[in-house]
Amino acid sequence: MLHAMRVYIPTTLAGLAEAYKAGEIGPAPLDAFAVTPSLREWYVSDDIEELEYAALTRAAQASLRLLALYPDVARRRVVVAVDVADGEVRHDPDRGLDPAALGEVRLAGPVPLTKAAAVHLDADGAEDDVRTAAAAVGAADTGDDDAQFTVDGAEDHELLWYATQEIPNLIG
Repeated sequence: MLHAMRVYIPTTLAGLAEAYKAGEIGPAPLDAFAVTPSLREWYVSDDIEELEYAALTRAAQASLRLLALYPDVARRRVVVAVDVADGEVRHDPDRGLDPAALGEVRLAGPVPLTKAAAVHLDADGAEDDVRTAAAAVGAADTGDDDAQFTVDGAEDHELLWYATQEIPNLIG
């Protein structure tokens, strides 16, 4: 029997709209986040919900980095949770000990939107904090403590859960 794995793909609202139009999330390879052996080790937890939340949080951070690259898109972090076969997910065990790479995985092919379990998205009220965090993420990555404080401010906003049937309304 094939096992399914929950994988969190970071994107933007514009990326979600493209995926909806195409019927799949792509192009491949896709960088994403999941409960990897290194993530389990780092968080020292057997609680799968806690571990999945950690992977989701890592994906939200990656979505923030995408927002920093694309200043024209809506300032809301977007993560699509998908269920894919274990065999479709690759992770680099050599990077497993690097805290910056915790939970990182790569999907070799595009993922049909039918495999999406949910969409996680910032509420409208998070946009100002996400905007300033996206502007500061580059400096935070280089060790600027003030910038890191600004980035952490976006993480105070919980991503909201949406059913996949709600995607047309989210991107509309």
